[in-house]
Amino acid sequence: MTTPGTFHILATDSQARTATLTTAHGTIRTPVFMPVGTVGCVKALSPDDLLDLKAQIILGNTYHLYLLPGDDLVARRGGLHAFSGWNGPILTDSGGFQVFSLQSLRTISEDGVEFRSHRDGSKHFFSPEKVIDIQRNLGSDIMMVLDECVPFGADKAYTAKSLGLTTRWAARCRQAYPQGSGNQLQFGIVQGGFFPDLRTESARQICDLPFEGFAIGGLSVGESKPLMLEIMRHTAPLLPPDKPRYLMGVGTPLDILDGIEAGIDMFDCVLPSRNARNGTLYTSLGKVNIKRAEYKEDDGPLDPNCSCYACTRFSRAYLRHLYMARELLAYRLNTIHNLHYFLSLTHGAAQAILAGNFATFKAHVEAVHAHA
Repeated sequence: MTTPGTFHILATDSQARTATLTTAHGTIRTPVFMPVGTVGCVKALSPDDLLDLKAQIILGNTYHLYLLPGDDLVARRGGLHAFSGWNGPILTDSGGFQVFSLQSLRTISEDGVEFRSHRDGSKHFFSPEKVIDIQRNLGSDIMMVLDECVPFGADKAYTAKSLGLTTRWAARCRQAYPQGSGNQLQFGIVQGGFFPDLRTESARQICDLPFEGFAIGGLSVGESKPLMLEIMRHTAPLLPPDKPRYLMGVGTPLDILDGIEAGIDMFDCVLPSRNARNGTLYTSLGKVNIKRAEYKEDDGPLDPNCSCYACTRFSRAYLRHLYMARELLAYRLNTIHNLHYFLSLTHGAAQAILAGNFATFKAHVEAVHAHA
């Protein structure tokens, strides 16, 4: 078996690339979209649904799993794979984003961050070492380091100070789980807010550390789309070309294609599953709001070009009925469809890169979604 962490580029098309990344629970083909399974499941779906969708890797949320049911309990159940029944690769975040979103409930220091649970107000502390211990217990294939996600609007002095703290925390995470010490991979995270020179400095510092992959964090936090794209395009080429690159939490279809074009390999976002539960569905013909009255007697499929379970078995009229009746099946079918769309998008991008026509593929999708 290939050693976990092996990254092999199969083809490139300008900056876009398709590659394989080996983990302890299987090899991932990039570009890849990773469905978000916050508390050990992708909302409304079973592991079998994910297999049918050909999902390659899912996310777990360190913060939420630490609070409920507790990482020690998960460890006693054999780790998150055994506990959840998902045997494919899992990436866990550090919990940092959730902690830092609790602005009034946390205090940051050199040692780490103290915070109060959003559930019951109980006090907790995350150090870099602690989040690695939690992720060891979860047994994820890829664990993220603790970083500070700087809020949009933070000034340059604060962002520069935070950048240094993130680097020191990253080094402590690597020391807590040295390279080659086990089958879990560890990714560093580049920060630097919305200052290109600070992004450059953060990339220099983080990429000096021996991580198996590197992520761009701190985007899609309230900034404009043009600014997000500017920072993403500036930062992506600063990451090592021979390691996987992960754009954290950014994920409309067009954002993903822009990321792939810039050389990003891995993506995650709650958008497809959250929007599914709100009745907003992505199709090859553009967005569909299944709540609209025009679909009340529409016997056609949601997307005539889609092969997912929802589109091949049910009509728009029935999907609308389920949603308006607040039937649980609505959330499952809508989520199946949206994830099928996003997973097919990255698979199609990989095929286009292999064929050397990614620009044409991207332009076609952009034409569909330009006004969505």
